[in-house]
Amino acid sequence: MQNPMKWFVTLIFNLILFDMNSQIPKYNQLSEEEQRVILHKGTERPFTGAYVFHNQKGTYICKRCNAPLYRSEDKFESHCGWPSFDEEISGAVKRLPDPDGRRTEIVCANCNGHLGHVFYGENFTAKNIRHCVNSISLKFIPEGEPFPPVIKNESQVEIAYFAGGCFWGVEFYFQNTDGVVKTTVGYMGGTVENPTYEQVCNNTTGHAETLKVEFDPQKISFEALAKLFFEIHDPTQLNRQGPDVGTQYRSAIFYTSEQQRSVSEHLISILKSKGIIAVTEVKPASTFWPAESYHQNYYRKKGGRPYCHFRRKIF
Repeated sequence: MQNPMKWFVTLIFNLILFDMNSQIPKYNQLSEEEQRVILHKGTERPFTGAYVFHNQKGTYICKRCNAPLYRSEDKFESHCGWPSFDEEISGAVKRLPDPDGRRTEIVCANCNGHLGHVFYGENFTAKNIRHCVNSISLKFIPEGEPFPPVIKNESQVEIAYFAGGCFWGVEFYFQNTDGVVKTTVGYMGGTVENPTYEQVCNNTTGHAETLKVEFDPQKISFEALAKLFFEIHDPTQLNRQGPDVGTQYRSAIFYTSEQQRSVSEHLISILKSKGIIAVTEVKPASTFWPAESYHQNYYRKKGGRPYCHFRRKIF
């Protein structure tokens, strides 16, 4: 006869394992070669992919999770050996620094599946951008045909971008907030690619000092983060924050979804009802350029507290 205690422990273990597995998104099954590219960031050989010369009307979706990524009207021939697009579907693609230190990797924003790399300044099209994508990372849905349901990763972190003066001080407050997974200071909103701190300080790039916030939406909402943002800086100051003056210190929220835009505008209207006339820009997120390493985690390395940011209760 089986030991009752051993049976009970086994049952509990299996229940826990079942619960853990039930929380893991059941993505589409991938072949060994698809796994090599999509999961392990490999590259298919040039001119071998199914969509290199493909020109049918429709939408290209993620092979792993079915998320729509690119429209056929944004595809062009670059003769590079891989499908090329000069624009993604809004919010569908994330940009990450490539481990080689030179390129910018692109991944599916929903499942983080590897797509390829993005390049700028090649003048192939008027948009002057090229998403170089592995065919094997994509699945094509012809125009007029139904889309398969997107396999959502509910546990995945979300990203928000806030600009509110010196990014050292902004990062200090967000880093110490429960639910924030990671912060990165950098630049966004301008026209110069891969800008340096000195260039941004010269007020000629159009970039704002910006904080990238990666957060767990199961622990903290975008609205809570946006409220924190408005409470740690003065959103009524135009192109400055305290002693720091210049457009690089402007107040801005660069949204990554319509939900973020709506929440941001709603909070600004609440501020107005309280007599606080915010000049905060609410614009779609563009390319985020991480700042130099000595700017990252500034107050954690230096100690102390920000000189121009402090929190005051508003909401």
